[in-house]
Amino acid sequence: MSTPAAYTSMPISGADVISRSFQNLSTAVSSHRPWSELVAANAFHRPDSLTVAGERIRKNASYFLINYTILILGCAMISLVGTPISLMVWALVLGMWLIFYFFREDPLFVGRRQVSDRLVLLCLGLGSVLAVWFTGVLEKLVVGVGIGLFVCCVHAVSRNPLEGDEDGLRESVLTH
Repeated sequence: MSTPAAYTSMPISGADVISRSFQNLSTAVSSHRPWSELVAANAFHRPDSLTVAGERIRKNASYFLINYTILILGCAMISLVGTPISLMVWALVLGMWLIFYFFREDPLFVGRRQVSDRLVLLCLGLGSVLAVWFTGVLEKLVVGVGIGLFVCCVHAVSRNPLEGDEDGLRESVLTH
């Protein structure tokens, strides 16, 4: 079970929640691995067995988590380029998830009442379902995310984790 989020005791305005969320998003994105390290040609080798391939996927997924996330979201957004209204709607939905769920540190207040995390999750989930329903782009999103996942899996299997990767992963876990 997950532990409940620890919040400050003083209510803050919605604008402060959004500002802090953008700051947390910026911090998270800035912690990605250099793209040159992701595509370094000397690190690619065919795995010897399925066990080695599985271990590579685990290690590379941990090490390049932010990079892979950016790549998958990029593929999903590119799949929507043919329908600009849908692209704008999904950019808005993604922004709302990032601001109000993933990078929010403080409780959200509407009026003078605190909004529970469950209600925020329910509203964001419902908003996402409604966005899929009204824009009719489920197939395109599934294809875009699928392509992104495929590219990330192929990369993770074929990239041999270097010794320095483990040290960098341990260091990033300790500093965050």
